[in-house]
Amino acid sequence: MIVFNQFKKFLAHDMAAGIVLAFAAVLAMVVANSPMSDIYEHFLHLAISIKIGSFSIDYHLLHWINDGLMVVFFFLVGLELKREMLVGELSDVKKVVLPAIAAVGGMMVPAIFYAAFNYQHADLMKGWAIPAATDIAFALGVLTLLGNRVPAALKVFLASIAIFDDIGAIIIIALFYSSGLSMAALAWVGVCLVILWLMNRFNVTRTTAYIMIGVLLWAAMLKSGIHATLAGVLLALFIPMTDNKHPEHSPLESIEHDLQDTVSFIILPIFAFANAGIYLGGTGISSLFHTVPLGIALGLLLGKPIGVMLFSWLGVKFGLASLPSNVDWRQVFGVAILCGIGFTMSLFIGGLAFAGLEVKPFDERLGIILGSLLAGILGYFYLKKVLPTQALTQQVSNPDDHTYIR
Repeated sequence: MIVFNQFKKFLAHDMAAGIVLAFAAVLAMVVANSPMSDIYEHFLHLAISIKIGSFSIDYHLLHWINDGLMVVFFFLVGLELKREMLVGELSDVKKVVLPAIAAVGGMMVPAIFYAAFNYQHADLMKGWAIPAATDIAFALGVLTLLGNRVPAALKVFLASIAIFDDIGAIIIIALFYSSGLSMAALAWVGVCLVILWLMNRFNVTRTTAYIMIGVLLWAAMLKSGIHATLAGVLLALFIPMTDNKHPEHSPLESIEHDLQDTVSFIILPIFAFANAGIYLGGTGISSLFHTVPLGIALGLLLGKPIGVMLFSWLGVKFGLASLPSNVDWRQVFGVAILCGIGFTMSLFIGGLAFAGLEVKPFDERLGIILGSLLAGILGYFYLKKVLPTQALTQQVSNPDDHTYIR
């Protein structure tokens, strides 16, 4: 009983999700470089097929994880985005301008860093978006290590940047990592979206009904040429924020609450274990200094803080935004460094970017893991130095009343 209570206490901690995710990634590295490496590879390439009449999906387990299981992660991201835009931090225009501007810089400049190393090779340029993402779980986990010394407004600022990063990543995946469009499948996607709209319009609040149409939407999206995980985001946009019959109940927030632990402690660790297993045998300095991992690592480690800081400064300089209360430029720079922790979304985009290459004389995951690790370490020690030495008394006021919008 004592062990169980301690385990529950650990899972409730803000850092728990990041720790479990890191453990899964390290475990994958250990297994991939152990006598079990063959079993690991065989397991990930296990063929799994689903066939209903003439409709069939034939994927390896790794593809089922990345294109199937991760749709639940994107569904949760979509739910969080909708809630934040309707009743959260993103519902106040004054609060979102600075993190939005910072996020744009944090996506553009890392991409420029990557392109500077790979612009001469069209196939390698497909990875330009890999260092553009921020892993919110890891970044906030590092910030949590600093305890009450961190101003609440600084945490909100980092979370808001990461949310806009997610929006940017979703748009990038839809526009640049989709190909071979099938008009017939897209027509079915349209049918599913119309049904979801009607369900929302007529106040259908049963989760099962949305999930059933969501599965059909995912299957149609899978065959359409648009990346299937985007079905999760689209489905989330139609989940009602409120229930007209029971105004005190929010279907969206209820689903979001139910999914949070499943995604944090099951889905993302499975994804990390399946994608972070880098075989290091024969890996030397030349592997790390290949233009792809080098461009990714420098994009995360240098491009992210430069982009976030430069665009934040320009936003304040030209009067478009102002710094959050009780936050100074040194603390903003610390957050900008932490934005270089890419990991989850970077691994995901990396898998999409180079999926079509038959011969790949590099491993983009080296750059992702190294850049993210260094960004986390440097961000932590820098903020530890510049934050107040004594714990802050966080002022938490009652949130303003919001009108829930469907």
